[in-house]
Amino acid sequence: MVKTRLKKGDTVIVIAGKEKGKTGKIKQIIRDKDPNKVRVVIEGVNIGVKHIKGIEGIREGGIVEIERPIHISNVMYYDEKTGQRVKIGYRIREKDNKIIKERINKKTGEVIDIVWEKEKK
Repeated sequence: MVKTRLKKGDTVIVIAGKEKGKTGKIKQIIRDKDPNKVRVVIEGVNIGVKHIKGIEGIREGGIVEIERPIHISNVMYYDEKTGQRVKIGYRIREKDNKIIKERINKKTGEVIDIVWEKEKK
């Protein structure tokens, strides 16, 4: 099973394939019935063409450019501050009367965002 530490809206860099080196934000995460087939759609990356048939009064036909999905193993979180790709880790910490789970940058230890907060029992 593929663990997805990435979320919609994260900035990622493509690390393999014909689009290698390109960066963009995640638009959509597509999960298949097979847990190993998790794909992501990234803004401005892996653009393909699709031929669309026109429907009278609704839309025009023609050739449209769309973003195609990429397998999640071919992308990595991109830290815009340092301009490098980094691994993401999780840290659980206690603060006052709360337990907080947060995503962290493994290279710098900096907090990316908070996954959840729970009251301590």
